Amino acid sequence: MSEDPSSLDRFTRTAEIAAGDVIGTYSTSFGLATRLLGARHRQHVRNIYAMVRVADEIVDGVAAEAGLSVAEQAEALERYVADTHRAMRVGYSSDLVIHAFARTARESGIDESLTQPFFDSMRADLGEVESTPRPAPLTYDAEAHARYVHGSAEVVGLMCLRVFLRGRSLTKDERDRLEFGARQLGAAFQNINFLRDLADDTDRLGRSYLSAGDRLSDADRDDWVRTVRAQLDDARTVIPLLPKDARAAVRSALALFAALTDRVDRTPAEDLYTTRVRVPDPVKAGLAARALIATWMERDS
Repeated sequence: MSEDPSSLDRFTRTAEIAAGDVIGTYSTSFGLATRLLGARHRQHVRNIYAMVRVADEIVDGVAAEAGLSVAEQAEALERYVADTHRAMRVGYSSDLVIHAFARTARESGIDESLTQPFFDSMRADLGEVESTPRPAPLTYDAEAHARYVHGSAEVVGLMCLRVFLRGRSLTKDERDRLEFGARQLGAAFQNINFLRDLADDTDRLGRSYLSAGDRLSDADRDDWVRTVRAQLDDARTVIPLLPKDARAAVRSALALFAALTDRVDRTPAEDLYTTRVRVPDPVKAGLAARALIATWMERDS
């Protein structure tokens, strides 16, 4: 009688259920988009989202609300980083979300060249690590902004791209174009989120990602909207290079953030400091349906 091989499989399946719960709880938009992915990609992208979401929550208030000092939050983050990188090497963690992510990382070729910049950006959110309950306000000039966006968003796009491209042979030019598009899409998502989260980032978290500390004017908002639209355009041009079973989800997410950008563009900058702009759920569903139809009508490739 052979040994029951299901123990690790059962644990991994439980871990992936937990990862799916994270995206379902925190993001209706990305949760909807992942449902449009082919089955071979869907859980892997949910695993990536869950890992980065939990890390983000460590530095974005959950740990602070639990009573941890900034130094203790930094310690919690470092433990998370160490456990993630260890799990990527050995294929196991007792932390369900990290275990799920490690499975994806090992199967998709995600390595520390992508995870380390992400964790560096999470560290930046803590500012000066002191024992005070709240760090001094953080500001980001253009160079710091670019570095933060690369770590917090562009590399996440590259992680997802590695999922989509596993087992696929590409020319160097195709891979370079797809990686550029993934970085631009991640940057666009992050920048438009910075605009719609101005109130929370400024008042609760004490961060100014889009300026060196001054409040944004309507002209500043217009500049950022142009930047986001250019980034979305760059990403849109490479969607046909993706495997077909990834295109509808990427198109849906891109269309959603384009719609969000349009709504931000119509909102006075001062109102962004008091209101979080969102896209209604029926509009999201319509965008997802159009993305699915557009992809279905394409020739198979």
